[in-house]
Amino acid sequence: MTATSTAAATTVNPAVDVAVGIALHIADRFDRPDGSGLPTGQAWWHQSLAHGAPGVALLHMELAAAELRPFDRVHNWLTTITSRPVTTGATTGAFYGAPAVARALAGAAAVRPGAYRSALRAVTTRIEADVEHRVRRARTRLDAGALPIMAEFDTIRGLAGVGAHLLHHAPDGPALRSVLDHLVRLTQPVRNGSRTVPGWWTPTGPTGRAEDDFPDGHGNVGLAHGICGPLAVLAQTRRRGITVYGHDEAIETICAWLDDWRTDTATGPRWPYVIARNELGTIPRTVRRSGATRRPSWCYGTAGVARTLQLAALALGDTTRRRDAEDALTGALTDPTQDALVTDDSLCHGYAGLARITAHAAADADTDAAPGLRRLAVSLLGRVGHQPAADDPGLLEGAAGVGLVALTALADPTTRWDTCLLTT
Repeated sequence: MTATSTAAATTVNPAVDVAVGIALHIADRFDRPDGSGLPTGQAWWHQSLAHGAPGVALLHMELAAAELRPFDRVHNWLTTITSRPVTTGATTGAFYGAPAVARALAGAAAVRPGAYRSALRAVTTRIEADVEHRVRRARTRLDAGALPIMAEFDTIRGLAGVGAHLLHHAPDGPALRSVLDHLVRLTQPVRNGSRTVPGWWTPTGPTGRAEDDFPDGHGNVGLAHGICGPLAVLAQTRRRGITVYGHDEAIETICAWLDDWRTDTATGPRWPYVIARNELGTIPRTVRRSGATRRPSWCYGTAGVARTLQLAALALGDTTRRRDAEDALTGALTDPTQDALVTDDSLCHGYAGLARITAHAAADADTDAAPGLRRLAVSLLGRVGHQPAADDPGLLEGAAGVGLVALTALADPTTRWDTCLLTT
């Protein structure tokens, strides 16, 4: 189903009918980029996909594509996004700076074919140059035997997130292959002190800073900041026939590590958020980090991990792993204990993110699992948007993300806005 057919779906699906109304309500609250209460004077506002103008613009684009609101709104928001200098270089990522602006331009170009293409190409060229520089720095770090920081490789700030942009907008260029080469090398184990650790082991805590609970660093499992981001990019490129030397082995290495840290519960497998150094080699896995008492969100937890493993299984043709991943997602989303831990509507860690992940998983699922996952997606959609974040208009934790899921959770978005999540 396309975004244009979303409105038509309202006549046959009451959940979609309500959800479209929620999306319209959110968009009308943020109809103007200079509206009251918006942080328009902040330097980050025009180029933050996570919290700023690009996410709101994408919501207006989807509504314009569905002919539910005028394209003039899109033009006004894009003017705000492109009216100031755009940050490039090492401090950028999929959700900030040039890649975030490119995501908005790509969405507009999808809604108005032929428009905005030259601007998108110019920004993407800059992103490709930045990527090559970042990969060179990462190789220097690897050659020195130092551990990586999360921002080198993760979805939010690192090469995995930027690699997803290149996959969709510069798939034939050398920059994407450079990203893939580095992510493959990242899966090779390294010696750190007295122990061998995965190549993605970071020397800090999950905050990116030194933490008492993680004196020897940690291994991050999450899709937002951990190894599931690189796994998702490797799987997605493999499915599209874009591979580098060692590609399949890298996917298998990450999957095997996730298998190691899987904890089976009465309602299905769970994965931890992070692994501390003193937990390496411990059996059984501790309940504290098992994921059994953690919410199953996009950013961290079983939902994001399960969808990533499903993508990896699809890439390698592994039917057993695919079914296991689908069962894990179903189990996490139907477990009352897990459900009680989800407390907001957000895309990052709430019902919106779960609805979008589940819809994607259902579309790719085994024929036995697909109907149940589709029903879950509809059920989750029915829980989205009734209390959208009032203070954050942005994509990841705010109203724009809720509105986009409410409008397109059961559809194929015209803008392909959710490619930044690495779940499709």
